[in-house]
Amino acid sequence: MTGSELVVDGVTLTAGARRLVRDVSLTARPGEVIGLVGPNGSGKSTLLRAVYRVLRPHDGQVRVDGRDAWSLPVRRLARTVAAVVQEPGADVDLTVREVVAMGRTPHKRLLDGDTPEDAALIESALGAVDATGLADRSFDRLSGGERQRVLIARALAQQPSLLVLDEPTNHLDIRHQLEVLGTLRRLPATVLVALHDLNLAAYYCDRLYVLRDGGVTASGPPGEVLTPRLLAEVYGVASEVAVHPRTGAPQVTFLPGARLPAHPAEAGRPAP
Repeated sequence: MTGSELVVDGVTLTAGARRLVRDVSLTARPGEVIGLVGPNGSGKSTLLRAVYRVLRPHDGQVRVDGRDAWSLPVRRLARTVAAVVQEPGADVDLTVREVVAMGRTPHKRLLDGDTPEDAALIESALGAVDATGLADRSFDRLSGGERQRVLIARALAQQPSLLVLDEPTNHLDIRHQLEVLGTLRRLPATVLVALHDLNLAAYYCDRLYVLRDGGVTASGPPGEVLTPRLLAEVYGVASEVAVHPRTGAPQVTFLPGARLPAHPAEAGRPAP
């Protein structure tokens, strides 16, 4: 498994006459972890749907390794791109191991059984999300957080070169948030992930794209993007941003009750 190059080039997505995403461009180089951040309704999930080919762009193009994603044969797309989405899937009468094994389907012919290599990849994926102990349990009896981990394991078993995740840390406790994001960070695959937690995004992502009202407001390394001024403009909150002394990553502290900066020089300064 190696990383693919992703290019989103001037993509606009619509629903009737309404523009949901407008003229968005981003790049993810092979092996990078790229984060999408922004408030609710900013277009993060909608943009991801265009990348994993559920919502066709009205304008612009999504390219994977130089090819229009919408021109790829379904089987090749399934071998290249895996997605973990927010919408819960239907209850299925399958064990956890059987759900994770579905990730191997794009690599098989019809009616092929699991090979020893498949079995090893499935076990590895379960272990990566701390779900080995769930393997024989029924998927539809799991908690929301357990299901999320299993769906991430299924995507890992797929061995994609491009992994697209929409809020993968939802429902997860702190330990599993860190374990899942650490696993994504170590993958050779290219990762495009939407996150709400800015401190997790700052630590685990190579670059961030900040979306607001369907467009990109800022992009770049977390240390350049996450500023008190931007957080005030995009999220409407006062904050301080410092460099964490141990990790070296930007650390955002929100300031409840503080006034928003009236001038860029005041950004991050608490109210007297």
